[in-house]
Amino acid sequence: MSGIVIQPRPKSKKGTAAMGLKIIGSGFGRTGTMSTKTALEQLGFGPCHHMVEVMRDAAQPAHWAALAAGAKVDWAAVFSGYRSQVDFPGAAFWHELSLAFPEAKVIHTERPEDEWWASYSGTIGKFFALRETIPLPPPIAAIFETMDKLLIKDVFGGFDRETSIKAYQRNNAKVRAFIPPERLLIFSPADGWDPLCRFLGVPVPATAFPRSNARDEFWAHFGGEPAGTPA
Repeated sequence: MSGIVIQPRPKSKKGTAAMGLKIIGSGFGRTGTMSTKTALEQLGFGPCHHMVEVMRDAAQPAHWAALAAGAKVDWAAVFSGYRSQVDFPGAAFWHELSLAFPEAKVIHTERPEDEWWASYSGTIGKFFALRETIPLPPPIAAIFETMDKLLIKDVFGGFDRETSIKAYQRNNAKVRAFIPPERLLIFSPADGWDPLCRFLGVPVPATAFPRSNARDEFWAHFGGEPAGTPA
């Protein structure tokens, strides 16, 4: 059973909702997005939207379900109360977000494609391939029915290695082609604080750069990794 509980998000302080995103994350999941989320929040750019927010924040699922159904969404409403965004599902819509929040900077997390595939195929890819066999609470199951449409069908187009890596390559290339260099940081958590802090114009913390979201941490959200393997 999932360890995630959907609950109302605490009301934002006055003015936060209207502030809009300051940072847009365009990198796919499994490129260090959880570490980057933690780092951004430590630097004062939180709350940072991530897939875990969709599972925890009761206001979130309806926005993404509407989008999957073909409705237009108000991106300011979707990210009300958030100062930054990384990871799916927001990363699947970075282009739209870059237009909706033209002053926001774009951080593109990236890793070598073979490393990305090794991580993705054992976590996100495996989860979606087996999700109907995992005993998820109904609200969580509904969220990932939505995400199956928005991510697996619309972004990846399948589960196999070739299809997934091509989608990853397309996204990496599109970000570089569309976002002006002065607005864009290509980043890996392995780079540490320096390039991130220079890009954002903030001091470098005295603490080590956060590291998180290993494979076991991913599966802990869903009660542990299932024994089965994708067909």
